[in-house]
Amino acid sequence: MPSDRVLDFDSLMSLPEISAVEVSPDKKYLALSINKIQENYDVFLKSIDGSGDLIPLTKTPEVTVVKDWAPDSKSLLIGEDKARNERVTLYRVFLDEPGHLDPVTEVDPNFFMRGGQFGPRGDFIAYSINYDYDTKKETETFRIVIQDLESNSKKIIARPDKPTYVMPSIDPNGRYVLYNRADEDPSGDQWWIASVDGNEDREILNFGPTAKVNADWTFDGRVLFDTDTLEGVRHDYVGIGLYDISSAKIKWLSKPTEGGKYSSADAPRYTNHVVLAEENNARTKPTLLDLDTEIVQNITPPRGNLWPITNIGNGDWLGLFYSSTRPSDIVRFNVNELDPSKFILITNMLGYTSIRPEELTPAEELKWVSDDKTPIHGWLYQARDYNGKTIVTVHGGPTAHSEDAFNPEIQYFCSLGYNVLDPNYRGSTGYGVYFRELIKKDGWGGFDKEDIRTGIEHMIEHGFAFPGKIGVYGTSYGGYMSWLAITQFPPDIIAAAAPICGMTDLTVDYETTRPDLRPYSEEMLGGSPSDVPEKYQERSPINYVQNIRGKLLIVQGLRDPNVTKANVAEVEKRLDSNKIQYEKLVFDDEGHGIIREKNEKALLKRLAEFFDRSL
Repeated sequence: MPSDRVLDFDSLMSLPEISAVEVSPDKKYLALSINKIQENYDVFLKSIDGSGDLIPLTKTPEVTVVKDWAPDSKSLLIGEDKARNERVTLYRVFLDEPGHLDPVTEVDPNFFMRGGQFGPRGDFIAYSINYDYDTKKETETFRIVIQDLESNSKKIIARPDKPTYVMPSIDPNGRYVLYNRADEDPSGDQWWIASVDGNEDREILNFGPTAKVNADWTFDGRVLFDTDTLEGVRHDYVGIGLYDISSAKIKWLSKPTEGGKYSSADAPRYTNHVVLAEENNARTKPTLLDLDTEIVQNITPPRGNLWPITNIGNGDWLGLFYSSTRPSDIVRFNVNELDPSKFILITNMLGYTSIRPEELTPAEELKWVSDDKTPIHGWLYQARDYNGKTIVTVHGGPTAHSEDAFNPEIQYFCSLGYNVLDPNYRGSTGYGVYFRELIKKDGWGGFDKEDIRTGIEHMIEHGFAFPGKIGVYGTSYGGYMSWLAITQFPPDIIAAAAPICGMTDLTVDYETTRPDLRPYSEEMLGGSPSDVPEKYQERSPINYVQNIRGKLLIVQGLRDPNVTKANVAEVEKRLDSNKIQYEKLVFDDEGHGIIREKNEKALLKRLAEFFDRSL
């Protein structure tokens, strides 16, 4: 293979990635969480007009993420995962004192925290924790906390009955906190509001015990929501409405029963617009709705992906723009001119490297049919100089999806000559509600596994892959699917697998994971291990390791609170007892996923070496 085809490894792996964006209330600045500019994820300041360089507000070796701006736009709330164990501390950093982090909540807490938002006057913050201040013990369920910033006093204003991932938000008037519960069924959402004084806690949105509902505040204090269930019936598209707190009435913006074809709704901050999103084959098409004029405007560009962040006047918006050959950047665009060549770059992530867009491999759509006749869709990356080997990369979740977006691992493998398949198996988002829910028909490790196998067979049939020359890897649920592939697919389908932080024993995983993740296992498998023990046993890769005929590389972060190292410990015992050879790569400073730059480099080099000699 010609050497000029291989992307420069160090340049590729130093390409920064924007992971979070918050606009200042005065709309003068962006606060961006970006990795690889400094040692890890840090928070940077950037002028909205694009002038000047990125200014680092933090410089830590940890994962540091922007949470919220203070109302006066002079300081920020940030969250730091100091030990990669997801036990976050909230800090405050002032613009005139960059680099100085004042702790707002407990440092190195022995509990998990979600959220972190200022009240509209800046005198308090709200977040959720799974901790009881009276007993000083970690709890299964999360509590909603109001913390006074002057006295540092904390008030619990709500106590949901069941564990779930709780993300609270404060209304623009500072009276209520909006938060989600899953008290009726692990697969459903109900939305409640609790008054900040702790005197009121009531349900406002309930469309049934298993309805999936998302909600957020609008600029004027109403609640924008979307629901996949109306009157007890689940639809392929969502109903979108506005809930008025004072009247308890709903104004419907779109209903699937009336021709609405939206997949979600979003309320950008500091603007009177909402975003109505359509999804088709993992592509999102945003539409802006002006709540004052009720004018609807589609803002889908002719190429690439665009997501609006906030309105900055005269038809101009800030947005996130990206594709498989264009790393995510903040751009300024006008709603009446959607040609990407007319977008103004506010950030330029490629500018930190020597890589040119034309060196990158574009994602191509690929479609096939699974065993039960379900249409499946994914992304094919064809190497310019194909070496006869193919890699399958499986996204996590499973409630997520791969899209036409830049992926450094895929790009590196393509430059080495590999074809890459990135499948969106059933359970993935991006294809409507029915496809997302289809995974529950037989649970994790059922037909979703066959979706991937049939995709590989489709690749072989059409000359994109060859038997015995195919490897698979993925993180989290992608790691779980990699385990299933190497234990249950024939060796001519999968010859090598590198599961990263993947579940091996679903019962062990259930017992050792974070408490807010257990309901997810119950939702996807039809109950807890005590409810459906046979299903947990049947779908656990650990029970099939004796079938392994290919090469195996196990990758794990030892601080992972999600898929814990107990998964690796248990499967190693089973592998050893069956005399199955394997390799192992562990990182003692990583959690769920490998994200530190030095570790990412070590992992990708090891993966490339592993697949090169295994395929």
